[in-house]
Amino acid sequence: MSPAWWRWVASTDSLTARLVDAAGELQVRLISQRLTRPHRDEALALNISPARYAWCREVALCAGGHPWVMARSVAPLDALHGQRMRQLGERSLGSWLFRQPDLQRGPISVTSTSACALPSLWGRRSEFRHGCFRVLVQEFFLARMADELGLPSR
Repeated sequence: MSPAWWRWVASTDSLTARLVDAAGELQVRLISQRLTRPHRDEALALNISPARYAWCREVALCAGGHPWVMARSVAPLDALHGQRMRQLGERSLGSWLFRQPDLQRGPISVTSTSACALPSLWGRRSEFRHGCFRVLVQEFFLARMADELGLPSR
């Protein structure tokens, strides 16, 4: 991975804030939000049964109206603890998460395969914890972002 990509993929600060800094503006396009069974690898990462239902939210983070990042968040139902995640609408989950004073982030896992509808160049995921609330956040960086920021294609 190039150093330019590493700065994006390995950063532990808010990706939403970094995208706003890079693009000047950011729109969150809600793709879906529902109760569903997690993918097998997501269940493994969350240490839950793949047969259990979880809250799942998929969004496109867009700059200039074009998707730069696809994100998929998965939270076990028993880990929601009254959080009203449906009320996020077209706001980023990160904008809420990074305001939590006790936020803890687990290790970042990097992948070169995509778990979203669009092909991605790089992907990452990590588990966030805020009190008893926990959520697996997965972010997949798209070619449009690389093109517009002058990042290498790999």
